[in-house]
Amino acid sequence: MLGAVREWLTQCRESRKLILVIVAIALLLDNMLLTTVVPIIPKYLYMMRHPNSTDPDPPDTPPPPITTTPPNNPAMEFLQNTTSIANKPASPPPPLTSAAPTPARRRPVGGHKMNHEDLVNENVEVGLLFCSKAVVQLLTNPFIGPLTHRIGYSLPMFAGFVIMFLSTLIFAFGRSYLVLFIARAVQGIGSSCSSVSGMGMLAERYPDDKERGNAMGIALGGLALGVLIGPPFGGIMFQFVGKTAPFLILAVLALGDGLLQLLVLQPAITKQQEEAPTLMQLISDPYIVIAAGAITFANMGIGMLEPSLPLWMMDTMDAEEWQLGIVFIPASVSYLIGTNLFGPLGHLMGRWLASLLGLFIIGICLMSIPSATTINHLIAPNAGLGFAIGMVDSSMMPELGYLVDLRHSAVYGSVYSIGDVAFCLGFAIGPALSGTLVQTFGFKWMLYGIAIINFLYAPFMYCLKSPPAREGEQQGLIYGEKSSVRYVTYKNEDEE
Repeated sequence: MLGAVREWLTQCRESRKLILVIVAIALLLDNMLLTTVVPIIPKYLYMMRHPNSTDPDPPDTPPPPITTTPPNNPAMEFLQNTTSIANKPASPPPPLTSAAPTPARRRPVGGHKMNHEDLVNENVEVGLLFCSKAVVQLLTNPFIGPLTHRIGYSLPMFAGFVIMFLSTLIFAFGRSYLVLFIARAVQGIGSSCSSVSGMGMLAERYPDDKERGNAMGIALGGLALGVLIGPPFGGIMFQFVGKTAPFLILAVLALGDGLLQLLVLQPAITKQQEEAPTLMQLISDPYIVIAAGAITFANMGIGMLEPSLPLWMMDTMDAEEWQLGIVFIPASVSYLIGTNLFGPLGHLMGRWLASLLGLFIIGICLMSIPSATTINHLIAPNAGLGFAIGMVDSSMMPELGYLVDLRHSAVYGSVYSIGDVAFCLGFAIGPALSGTLVQTFGFKWMLYGIAIINFLYAPFMYCLKSPPAREGEQQGLIYGEKSSVRYVTYKNEDEE
């Protein structure tokens, strides 16, 4: 019996599909934590600073009237009231606003402007908190990529789980802006470990270009599912249960993922045999830079929307907490569809073409969002935005692996650290600048600006139509027969 269990575990550890499941789950939980805070943090910070204006359950009945003298004799009070009414000269009735006190959640005339200014000013702090994770992840990635070459992928992958678990607990019990900022920043370290190690692991286990594209599309589908579940999960739980509960649930799910990694991956140090290209060599490759730039600009728009769209909806639509969460559902669903569809389809039609079309669609959708007047008007542009981002991500992530195979050597930690840096740049620059841009130019022109950038960058995708192999036959002599065979394999697939 024990021997059968060991044999089953050995088969599981050698299964590429199970490795794919583990990577997809890790990306799911990481991005679920990433997006669960989107509907919670803006409202929670505003509630801390303006408790009287944002009470989630304000009293519907006005406070009792204040009387200068308590009525001791009901009969005498009635007589005095009737006498005063009879002697009062005819005059227009007083305005309703002076007769009935305004409930705590509604502001009198002039209060709306103050509320609008508070919400616009809130963009800056919320944007900085949201971008802290991406900034820390961006700074960590250059170290994680070469580290995976020295110690392998499994140990950094498990370290990412541990760090994410700690970040989730800090989010659950944090009660100040500084503590929440630290939780978000710590998550960036864990995300760097998980994403770089996970993508490198998939690129290593799936050497065939077509299979790699399919596998990475599925893994990015896990990312999309986390983005899909996170906002409504956070918004609904925050409104009806509280801030702590959603993060405790995520912590329990993360524990399950950690146990699965211990069972299957068996984290340990394993060194790569093949010589890895340096980060400087990869960064100086123009084709890798173009592919990474597409990932950055594609995600910058949604990065700007994460902190600013909920506040814009609170300002213009008087949106509730649950609405702040579900507004991102169309983008998440369509991203899930786009990544799974264009994993294999991008290989057939050309990943450069899929990315070019995706960047154009992103620009059109971003320009459509400011014209919305109700939450229903946001469904179509958000859905198109998510689908187009899925087109770009699922095409460019496997393209990075293809480029490093074609032009360098088959070691993937460093190139996917660049890919993750590109992804993080979008989610660092977007939230960091969104608050200042909203204050300076307004929500509408902020989105118009990033849309124009996407339009201008899209033609660069044509450069990736047929990237050349570096040094041709000399590359085969330097790296040996493996590199030569790999190059011929890709060439045959392209001809088919």
